[in-house]
Amino acid sequence: MIKYEFATGEVIEIEVPAEVEEVIIEIEKIEYNKNRAETRRHNSIADMEEQGFQFKDKSSDIEAIAENNEELKALYAAMDKLLPQQQELIKKVYFEEKSLTEIAREEGINKSSVHKRLERIKGQLKKYLD
Repeated sequence: MIKYEFATGEVIEIEVPAEVEEVIIEIEKIEYNKNRAETRRHNSIADMEEQGFQFKDKSSDIEAIAENNEELKALYAAMDKLLPQQQELIKKVYFEEKSLTEIAREEGINKSSVHKRLERIKGQLKKYLD
């Protein structure tokens, strides 16, 4: 006998063969376990907001955006004070995301030499920014 409960609260019982009943029960267990696993792993933003969580909209933080723009302007102004080969190294490392090993191979020098040059350049930029 299989018991069904509707959303309205109405309950009906249907008589089915034992084999069918076992299969239906097994399917319901599997479905229950899958649903439980899903809800355990995921929290919807809507559910979290209902519970009182508040999410900050990073795009609306005008002060932070303005501050970042000012910092970028200062950084680019400091980079303009560097020698062209120093600017090129900064470009390769931070904008083209090349490794120090790749740059050393391209220039035919030791990786440690590239590292030392980069550290000196960073020191210069720090001075220009202070």
